[in-house]
Amino acid sequence: MSALTQPQLNELEQRLLQDKARLEQLIGSPEQSGEDSLRDSTGELSAADNHPADLATEEFERSRDLAIHDKQAQELDRIDTALQRMDEGSYGTCAVCGRDIPYERLEALPSTIHCIEHASSHSSEDSRPVEEQVMTPPPSGAGVNRQRNAGQFDDAGAWEAVQDYGTSTSPALSPQPGTDDYKE
Repeated sequence: MSALTQPQLNELEQRLLQDKARLEQLIGSPEQSGEDSLRDSTGELSAADNHPADLATEEFERSRDLAIHDKQAQELDRIDTALQRMDEGSYGTCAVCGRDIPYERLEALPSTIHCIEHASSHSSEDSRPVEEQVMTPPPSGAGVNRQRNAGQFDDAGAWEAVQDYGTSTSPALSPQPGTDDYKE
């Protein structure tokens, strides 16, 4: 049993129940579920008349909404676990080491089941896709010069950099092929 007082437990339980109700309302709404088709979510009858960039924007919005929905579902699971631990009498103790979780930590994260020492080993925030374990790293130095010289263009030397490409009055734009010079 944790060292939490009954008023502290009651306050934390109320916060957990409020958060649970809010998340259930958000997750239960049809626009948050992400289960409807792209056509239904955009209101378009056909994707044929849309520019590919518009479709990409819609797809990005859908994937972002699905990611938010997943995070909300994970938080709801954590809240359910915390409420279950309250019923069992184990709320406020670390699931790994069994030590009491400080009230200040529970105030900040009422759904946590780990003390600060064990929280980092169970954090899903740092989890990366499995594909990253098998990806080949880029060649050494790839993109280094691009990053180092980004945004460095000397306006004083701008004409020298582009004069070989011609101007709007250069012979390259002459209506007569093979003209080397304009005669005005």
